[in-house]
Amino acid sequence: MSTKMPAVVNYSSEPNSVEIREIPVPTIGDHDVLLAVQAVGVCGSDIHQARGQHSWKVNYPVVLGHEFAGVIAQVGKNVRGFHEGDRVVSETAAVIDQNSPFVRRGLYNLDPNRLGFGAGVDGAMTRYAKVPERILHHIPATLPFTVAALTEPCCVAYNATCGNARILPGDAVAVLGPGPIGLLCASMAKLAGATTLVVIGTAADAGRLRVAQAIGASATLGANGEDAVEWTRSLRDGYGFDVVIDAAGVSGTLKLALDIVRPAGQISKVGWGPQPFNFSLDPLVQKAVTLQGSFSHNWPMWERIISLLSSGHLNLNPILNRSVPLEEWREAFDAMHSGEIVKAVLLPVQ
Repeated sequence: MSTKMPAVVNYSSEPNSVEIREIPVPTIGDHDVLLAVQAVGVCGSDIHQARGQHSWKVNYPVVLGHEFAGVIAQVGKNVRGFHEGDRVVSETAAVIDQNSPFVRRGLYNLDPNRLGFGAGVDGAMTRYAKVPERILHHIPATLPFTVAALTEPCCVAYNATCGNARILPGDAVAVLGPGPIGLLCASMAKLAGATTLVVIGTAADAGRLRVAQAIGASATLGANGEDAVEWTRSLRDGYGFDVVIDAAGVSGTLKLALDIVRPAGQISKVGWGPQPFNFSLDPLVQKAVTLQGSFSHNWPMWERIISLLSSGHLNLNPILNRSVPLEEWREAFDAMHSGEIVKAVLLPVQ
């Protein structure tokens, strides 16, 4: 094994401060494994961070990438549940405080001091990654690495849709924002039993809204300038959606969510939006709406998603559009940012 390897490194907070650099292969600790990365997904947050448009702390320089799957190349001396050659996926909580009250409750994803791959510590857009045993999951031989690498965004969508929202069979559900997470939320809502599933975007989202139709959306709005609020008045009894999943990357979509959710309905907000609101939250009170934030995921969700992917109940074919070598990371980032494709996966080893 070489002591150096190429990596996609975000080296500064200045926009577009990303390049391929040679970095050392990491040295693992007693409770870690060295993972030979076979596939790593490109997340919207990777693109935002690379363009300097993020709102979270980053420890520069850092290797990007937190959606990944691979084969264990080396194990620490205290690792018991995994062995060299095992096929695995990894969660994102690279560093946590075991004494945190959130960790003790199993909510390590909400620990304010956690450090995640690709921002707090080096991520997986490279050939080898150091991963603690506690966040590894076995995957079956029948699950391709390119699909397994997307376990993480599927878990984000699962938490937003089935963990922090309570979708019941027969519900009418709207998803705002047909990006990768929004489309995965639509898939989860369908699995959870939504009878009416509407995905809402803008004219720039025409291609992604067609993907929503392939997933099984009852209707898509926005490609032709449709008025979502007006459309909602024709839905069932005219009072709105039972559940609205806000997966857009702007703050203003929360106003639309409040406009189209029915009284006593739910809004699950998973999309980040750093902009000020500049509108009244009175409808939240008047309608007695439950507004729930949703962030990240935890261990049981990963096991559920691996089961759904392995069984074929969750089909990512409409969403997973492109797999390219690590060296073509820039083209993959640009294609996702422009909306040309929904989701790209990088392949560190060809």
